[in-house]
Amino acid sequence: MGWEAEIEELRRREALARQMGGADKVKRQHDGGKLTVRERIDALLDPGSFREIGAIAGRAQYRPDGTLEQFMPANFVFGRGRIDGRPVVVGGDDFTVRGGAADASIRGKQIMAEQLAQELRLPLIRLVDGTGGGGSVKTLEVEGRSYVPANPAWDLVVANMGSVPVVALGLGSVAGLGAARLVTSHYSLMVEGSSQMFIAGPPVVARLGENLTKEELGGSDIHARAGAVDDVVASEREAFLHARRFLSYLPPSVFELPARGPAAADAERREAWLIDAVPRDRRKVYDMRRILTAVLDRDSFFEIGRKFGGSAITGLARLDGWPVAVLASDPFIYGGGWTATASQKVTRFVDLANTFHLPVVHLVDIPGFVIGLDAEKAGTIRHGARALAAIYQAKVPWCSILVRKAFGVAGAAHQNHARLHYRYAWPSGDWGSLPVEGGIEAAYRAELDASPDPAKLRGEIEERLNRYRSPFRVAEAFGVEEIIDPRDTRPLLCEFAGLAAGLREPGPVATAMRP
Repeated sequence: MGWEAEIEELRRREALARQMGGADKVKRQHDGGKLTVRERIDALLDPGSFREIGAIAGRAQYRPDGTLEQFMPANFVFGRGRIDGRPVVVGGDDFTVRGGAADASIRGKQIMAEQLAQELRLPLIRLVDGTGGGGSVKTLEVEGRSYVPANPAWDLVVANMGSVPVVALGLGSVAGLGAARLVTSHYSLMVEGSSQMFIAGPPVVARLGENLTKEELGGSDIHARAGAVDDVVASEREAFLHARRFLSYLPPSVFELPARGPAAADAERREAWLIDAVPRDRRKVYDMRRILTAVLDRDSFFEIGRKFGGSAITGLARLDGWPVAVLASDPFIYGGGWTATASQKVTRFVDLANTFHLPVVHLVDIPGFVIGLDAEKAGTIRHGARALAAIYQAKVPWCSILVRKAFGVAGAAHQNHARLHYRYAWPSGDWGSLPVEGGIEAAYRAELDASPDPAKLRGEIEERLNRYRSPFRVAEAFGVEEIIDPRDTRPLLCEFAGLAAGLREPGPVATAMRP
């Protein structure tokens, strides 16, 4: 006799697993505007590429004769699949089964998902919905005991931050361990309106006297502005597109290099309007994102974290097909000055670039750290010093374009000054220890106090000092290496990307990215 009966039983159990929490729970998921975990995996991956692991793990009840009476699958689905033909590991919470809380075999499956990514050196995508394997007081009855908390596979979660790309998508109300799994990633996002995140949800927080809705306590806008997650999207389908696009810039692991896309047909493109991009009046702002569009490969800029630390712009892009990390200033926000949050954003982004061997392109307009009482209360200098440390520890090739301002300690963070100065300055460059306009009162206080007409003297001093702030004087002393026509920026950056490609070295780095 063969094993046909056992295979038939296997197929029956697999069919039961695909029913998830049952028709009523699936309907509730759909009525809430959300896909089921299996629908999510199918929408994320290349069609037909998912290879599930542990499909029939769960809780079973048996009749006295040993035949299966009931089966409830574990509420975590994972396996291997492909995105754009590249292998990945994906794991997702099944909210239709006990709201994604800890259940039979879930810990073992979560652990193996992290192991699979780590040992096969493959990107990992987490689809987080619910507590993500975290606790529920119902566990006391289910298990018949309590337990001392331990986060499953957390050593692997941390190790994966330094070895493989990790993407986490918040696709529902995410709490506790689920929230920790969401933010412990290289790229995270939430879905507007249908995704919330909390350390503890409204029923628990209500015991503190804070009666809040899920959206009021942990809505996507709150966490995007706080920097807990990187982005907010309008739908689950958009979330999957963002995940796929983010991974397209990165290698499968730190042991490989980011792959080049198709070479650009317009690497020598010179956009005429760049000559007028920066106003002569230093008090006027301009659109840095429009400049990025002009100098990067067309439609290649993928911005990350726009709602957090807004004076710093961060994202991934391509130059002549080569993936690069892009750091830039937004003069519309604090004039491009670095706040505590902008410094945190820079630190995390530079660590990402360094971890995955992405050359950095930095378009600089930094008037310094933002000053004042609020800046001091936020610990700006501590966070700024950490950003400086990240920049000085980074080993990836680096090119800076001095678009306008570079003042003080933050301005000095445009690159590691001890390395080769691969940088160019636009004729709009303006730099020093601090801007003339803000430094006269401090430097010439005695003269101004003694003058019968302080305003007139101040104007005379400012006019005199302005004669010395020309970037050409700095170039004469080789204080800046090259002043360029802004229209030449793209060709020079494409040249840099090509030169940098051969300098990248695969392997783990000493200062890998942390959450």
